[in-house]
This record gives sequence, C-alpha cells and structure tokens, in this order.
Amino acid sequence: MGFGLQIAATLWLSLILPVGSQVPEFRAYEFHFGPCHVEGVALLELWKAFGAMKDIVVTQDKIMSVRLLKQEVFQNVSDAESCYLAHELLKFYLHTVFKDYYHKVVEFKIMKSFSTLANNLFVIMSKLQPRQENETVSIRESAHRRFLLFWSAFKQLNTEAALTKAFGEVDILLTWMGKFYRH
Repeated sequence: MGFGLQIAATLWLSLILPVGSQVPEFRAYEFHFGPCHVEGVALLELWKAFGAMKDIVVTQDKIMSVRLLKQEVFQNVSDAESCYLAHELLKFYLHTVFKDYYHKVVEFKIMKSFSTLANNLFVIMSKLQPRQENETVSIRESAHRRFLLFWSAFKQLNTEAALTKAFGEVDILLTWMGKFYRH
C-alpha cells in the first residue's frame, strides 16, 4: 500500500508541477536592489492591497500641490544606492507612516488590505541587508540625502496631512520598487 501511495503521489506531482510552473505566483520572483535581493514577496499582492485602499486614502488628501516622493528622490538611483534607499524609505513608512496612520485604517475599515501591505513591506525591509563597510559610505550617504528630500517635505506638513499624503503616495513607492522586481 505504501508503494501504491508513492506512485500516486509521483503521478500527481508530475501533473501539477508543470501547471504550477506556468502560474506567475509559483515562479521565483524577487527584488534586486543592487546587492540586496529579496525573495518571497509578490509585487502584484502589494498593488492589490494598496489598490483596495487607494480611493479611500486619496479622498482624504486635501493638499494636491505637494508631492513627498518627488522625482529627485528616485532620479538616477544607482543599483548600489537602491538597497540603502529602499531600506530607509520602507523603515520610515513602517515605523512612522503605517504606525501613525493606523487609527485611520480602523476608521475606514481597510484593515485587511492595510495588514497585507504592511506585512509584505516589513518582509522586504527586514530582508534588505545594506552593507556597512567603509567603501559604501559615499553610497549610503547619497541614498540618505535622497531620503532627506522626502523626509523634509514630510516634516513641512502638519502630522495628519503628512501621514495622509505619504500613505497616498505608496503607489509612487511601489512603482519605483517595481523597477527592481525580476525573475
């Protein structure tokens, strides 16, 4: 009986594996932020989670003349810089924006999508391991200067407006991150 079960399992796997390899969720996609690679997060899931919240969040943004994630933040980011910049932005989003925007999430009843997005961004951030060696100091500083462009714009707004604006710009962040998504 054990041998028959093995044959059945082998036949089943031989049928399902070729099918599974054709489905995008089964492929090995990963983020390549320069030397930092992150596997196990589907960019499509991030977009779906944000898409489920975007309309609600965008209607709360009353300041249309300001953009936090300006073109200068992402313009000509080198592969080496991308790891540091992604790490700093995700850390800020998770520790400040998502943490402090939580009360709005509860109010708007968008907890499931919010949790999916936050958890996946946390996985990405936690797997990014920027190097701390001396030869990367200038790269790290350049990425930090880019982050400060975003941070200074954030600080110029009152807290509630800044959180809403930053949360509403997650699509800009995801678009930039998508440039580093490969299989």
